[in-house]
Amino acid sequence: MTNLVQNLEQCWYTSPPWGQQIPPVLVSLLERVYIKSAKAFGYCTGVEWSEHGWKYEIFACNTNITVLGSELIGTSNLQPNAKEKPVFRLGELVEFRFHGDGPPVRIVQGIQLINDSWFYMIEWMSPAISEKGDEVFTSKDSIARMTDYDLERVRL
Repeated sequence: MTNLVQNLEQCWYTSPPWGQQIPPVLVSLLERVYIKSAKAFGYCTGVEWSEHGWKYEIFACNTNITVLGSELIGTSNLQPNAKEKPVFRLGELVEFRFHGDGPPVRIVQGIQLINDSWFYMIEWMSPAISEKGDEVFTSKDSIARMTDYDLERVRL
């Protein structure tokens, strides 16, 4: 029975929440964008999967604004003093160094630039299953932001 639980947990962590194919992002990281609702320009400093699709973190007007892609117009211009590129990409399988008892392999579900460092969103906590086994419960706290130090590239 333990093997079945471990196999199920491994499949959970490596199954992309967006389905089979990763949907394209509408703007690139560090791309200059126009935010329709705020009527302001800014730069994309993050992208993360949500139940509504990709959410974008935009630095504009000295603050971070989180919006869906429908609120953005890309300019194809990158920030002039662009930072280093992220080490990992969206949808990439990575090994979580501090995984505890669970399986180490995870999928990158988001990337964000915070204080000039890239952070990667991975699911670190398994879902809970109801006692009858008919419902799966997940928590918004199940996503953690990790540095590239906390993760390793999966060698296939």
